[in-house]
Amino acid sequence: MKKLLSFIILAALTASLAVAQTPVNLYGRAAQGPKGVVAAAKPEASQVGLDILKKGGNAVDAAVATAFALGVLEPNASGLGGGGFMIIKLASMKEAVVVDFRETAPAASTPDMFKYGEDGKVIANASVVGGQAVGVPGELAGLLYAFDNYGSKKLKRDAIIAPAIAWAEKGIPVTVNLAGIIRDELAKINKFDATAKIYTKDGLPFEVGESIKNPDLAATLKLIAKGGADAFYKGAMAEKIAQAVQDAGGILTAADLAAYKVQIRKPVTGTYRGYTIVSTPPASSGGTHVIQILNILENMDIAKMGPGTTATYHAWTEALRMAFADRGKYMSDTDFVKVPLAGLANKDYAKQLFGKIDMTKAMGSATADDPTKFESGSTTSFSVMDKAGNMVTVTKSINYFFGSGVTVPGTGFIMNDHMDDFVLKPGHIQSIQPGKRPLSSMTPTLVLDPKGQPFMTLGSPGATRIIAAVAQIISNVIDHKMPIQEAVFAPRLFAMASGVVQLEGRTSINTLNGLKALGHEVNVRADWDAYFGGVHAVLFDRDAKLLYGGADPRRDGQAAGY
Repeated sequence: MKKLLSFIILAALTASLAVAQTPVNLYGRAAQGPKGVVAAAKPEASQVGLDILKKGGNAVDAAVATAFALGVLEPNASGLGGGGFMIIKLASMKEAVVVDFRETAPAASTPDMFKYGEDGKVIANASVVGGQAVGVPGELAGLLYAFDNYGSKKLKRDAIIAPAIAWAEKGIPVTVNLAGIIRDELAKINKFDATAKIYTKDGLPFEVGESIKNPDLAATLKLIAKGGADAFYKGAMAEKIAQAVQDAGGILTAADLAAYKVQIRKPVTGTYRGYTIVSTPPASSGGTHVIQILNILENMDIAKMGPGTTATYHAWTEALRMAFADRGKYMSDTDFVKVPLAGLANKDYAKQLFGKIDMTKAMGSATADDPTKFESGSTTSFSVMDKAGNMVTVTKSINYFFGSGVTVPGTGFIMNDHMDDFVLKPGHIQSIQPGKRPLSSMTPTLVLDPKGQPFMTLGSPGATRIIAAVAQIISNVIDHKMPIQEAVFAPRLFAMASGVVQLEGRTSINTLNGLKALGHEVNVRADWDAYFGGVHAVLFDRDAKLLYGGADPRRDGQAAGY
């Protein structure tokens, strides 16, 4: 009773301290339209997807075209050398599907491949820079699988890839964001001649307003438009990729590329206040833990507590801590490890975790609980929805900005460094095994309304912060009734199982001081900080018969609609 009373008093005291609202279409990021909306991290990519919809393509056609375009327009974040996940729910489909095109560990991988010497010391930077960091890329296989199996069949492959080719030949605009990333990653870029040739001028960064042409990537995309996935995973291209990675110290082979397979997964599902959450299963941890976090918060009246208040942020912090503790203990590639997914997403388990929250003080750190007894048997993300109710979200990545740094000479694309997403020691559920997919936080997600109708698509880049960002946007829309663009703009927080609570700089000073008073150690970051991800979402307002796109100013995001 004392704990409950303290919670009520704290909620009442802080409910009026809501964060200041920003204009719903700040910087012209939002878009709307009755026929279709695409929300991506580059306005040019959103327009590519929208043009495909206008030509009669469906949401999958648009998503695949947008994905190819982003690989050119945002080369620091994703591309042919990477991997990711796509969640699809066409109006004609009873159930959504997840296309898993996450990278896999090469066949020659071992659990201790990043260690040397008797002390088992990890080789410095080997898992993030250079050939050893490279996993078998899955992006191209996944995109073409989705196009072939879920596309409208009204457009041919070359029409879907043509816009990306055009941007590679024309040259992509160097924005403030891209120029800053190139400067930050200049040492990595200059370490590899084929990468420096594209992204620097004599070893120096491009300036804002200039453009970067990539004729080699245009030529590669033309080969793919003609020959499909085999043009990449077999023959001369596969040999060229393997040789480049091996020359940079890696173990990837042409046989690894030929053996790569897309996995079609059943989504993880849950509910939040009557809405259905449909999201990504392992090898992504994201969907399960988004559902777990929302299940914990469903035991509180978040709407009454208010957006951005001390009580709301305290509740979020504690829910995040417990979810990340479970993530560290249980999550892995389910093709290799049994993961208690049903228990982690169980509402009774969430209620048990909710009972650990004391609204009068911070828990400080969380340890994993036991969900098994509840069992019942640098990245980019974009969203597409069309008037037919087709819904698609894609999150894809080469991991750190500019990935491993290794550009395959003559091809124009950069290889990933996703081997770093494994635990780099033997004996852990996330240890390296040949063919295993490294654990991801990518969380492309769909939300259905209480009648089971299409409501929202969303996803984000941002490593582990993806999970918190996606869950917070869902709560902003459902609990606080925010328009989708306002929900994207709202300040964010992040916390893991232990450590400092990260807050965006626009958070209320009253909330900041309130969290400190509860015992939280807090770090205030920039007002608009890319650390917290870059959410791109589309929401369908059934009453208005309009689709609304929300795009994130923490990246170069902008939605397009018609």
